[in-house]
Amino acid sequence: MPVADGGEDAVDIKQLKALVTVAEAGSVTRAAELLHLVQPAVTRQIRTLEQELGVVLFERTRQGMRPTEAGAVMVDRARRALNELERARAEVQPTPGVVTGVVTVGLLESATDLLAEPLVSAIAREQPGIELRLMTAYSGYLQQWLDDGDLDVTLLYNLASTPSLNAHRLVGERLWAVAQAADGLRPEQPISFSEAAGHPLVMPAAGHALRSLIDSAAARAGVDMDVVVQTNSMRVQKQLVLAGYGWTILPGVGIAEDVARGSLSAAPLCEPDVRRSIVLGTQRSGRTPPAVEVVAREITRQVRLAVRDGRWPSAEWQANSGAAGDE
Repeated sequence: MPVADGGEDAVDIKQLKALVTVAEAGSVTRAAELLHLVQPAVTRQIRTLEQELGVVLFERTRQGMRPTEAGAVMVDRARRALNELERARAEVQPTPGVVTGVVTVGLLESATDLLAEPLVSAIAREQPGIELRLMTAYSGYLQQWLDDGDLDVTLLYNLASTPSLNAHRLVGERLWAVAQAADGLRPEQPISFSEAAGHPLVMPAAGHALRSLIDSAAARAGVDMDVVVQTNSMRVQKQLVLAGYGWTILPGVGIAEDVARGSLSAAPLCEPDVRRSIVLGTQRSGRTPPAVEVVAREITRQVRLAVRDGRWPSAEWQANSGAAGDE
């Protein structure tokens, strides 16, 4: 099945599958096993593709098959093409009355523990024809993946609609100072930003959206922060606080279970309040598949339930009438 009309040279689906599988497996032998083919057949597909494109796609190293710069570009594009083909097949060959399809969802790292399992459970129970693929990261990465077409729907924060995406506001929440349990911070007793900044701080890496929000608050409070460690992992932030390297600042949803277990103590920040807004982002261009619409509504429902039931600390439901999934 050709995917491009180039006269005698036409890339076909089998070549794209071989390309992606070899890149992911790191060897032709392993790729052949995964594709249920003999090794020479996979080698022939890669060589034919290289000849048709006029570029070398892999370097043969002692560690295995490694994509060249051109190969990496082709692997990325081929993977997207195969994903789109898989989605299209699911949409055009549905079971009557059943929504089917593959939906790739982005979840903020801070909200993953709260939302991932309930979302998967609800979709499996109510919409078994939908296959979910979950990706977790900070907001900046998720936005880029959405822009690149690698995500269908994602949670983001402090973002308005743009020419490339729709953003529906769901939740507003405060950021919290987080410390060891022995420091005795209490959820019912907010702590001033200047008091929190008086301690050594473990912070998100500079340039990260959450760090930018914190830096802005520090400027408003007129205080300098003693940043002793920077990291791009919320989990590492908490681990370093537990190890005694300092305090940190995180959204309440990211530390709710730790506080409930008594492993950390935390208090909302004040003077000034530091808040972020959680939005549901979807691609603006093109047709939205029914499966994506279903999953977007379910994400919204799960967020609303978490706020209503008090599982999302210091959060306020802010979805406007007409936002995706409003009940």
